[in-house]
Amino acid sequence: MSEMITATQNVSVTQPVLFIPHGAGPCFFIDWKPYDTWQGMADFLKNIAALLPALPKAILMISAHWQAPVFGITCGAQPELIYDYYGFPEHTYELIYPAQGSPVLAERIAILLSEAGLNSQQDTSRGFDHGMFIPLKLIFPQAEIPVVQLSLRHDLDPEAHLAAGKALAPLRDEGVLIVGSGMSFHNMGGYGDANFTQPSQVFDEWLTHTIAAPPAQRFAGLRDWPHAPHALQCHPSGDEEHLIPLMVAAGAAGEDSGRKIYSQQILKTQISAFRFG
Repeated sequence: MSEMITATQNVSVTQPVLFIPHGAGPCFFIDWKPYDTWQGMADFLKNIAALLPALPKAILMISAHWQAPVFGITCGAQPELIYDYYGFPEHTYELIYPAQGSPVLAERIAILLSEAGLNSQQDTSRGFDHGMFIPLKLIFPQAEIPVVQLSLRHDLDPEAHLAAGKALAPLRDEGVLIVGSGMSFHNMGGYGDANFTQPSQVFDEWLTHTIAAPPAQRFAGLRDWPHAPHALQCHPSGDEEHLIPLMVAAGAAGEDSGRKIYSQQILKTQISAFRFG
């Protein structure tokens, strides 16, 4: 029996690709008013692991909270946490998530990007930001899976990030779970403002149809996302970093179908998550 278990564990199962919301700072670990503001999102994140085809061998996380001139790749064996949120209770700066890094996976990512003509840089000192460890504390609380983070490029160019995802798609067949971590709505001035409820719902509907469209139509729509209805109200120009991880996820999806797997109105704005494959 033990030999069968070992053999099964050594087989790579193709993983889906996810785009998830990571909330507001450490919102899942503090008392919020109303208390249940983030509960639905927390429950969604907690249930993700049970819906995967197998436990991932590693995770590639594309976080909205890291931008660099070229695609950056964490390559440390045990990256520290970066508490890149401000004004929250003291205990939230003591949260831990002792996931290991993976220098081997980092090198593989760099090679795949290079083969696609995309420059990257491995970063030995970069830690894990809250776009990584806050949601992963709910998805995989035991921190048992190695994680590598990929940065966004400073230019936030949709085409380049779709291309990066396409280059990294082979990782899925190697058992790597690719996760874009951002927010489908991210306008700091819009949260809690009822004037943004309807625009966020319209943009969310466009995003849902675009993700579910055939691949060629999906890619064309995402490349041209600023022209979607109310797009720049939901993601102001120059501050669209929380949407761009979706481009990497969609690129990695290739020909796989996409669909919405979570949606909720939070702080008077519509926020959703998507899965490919």
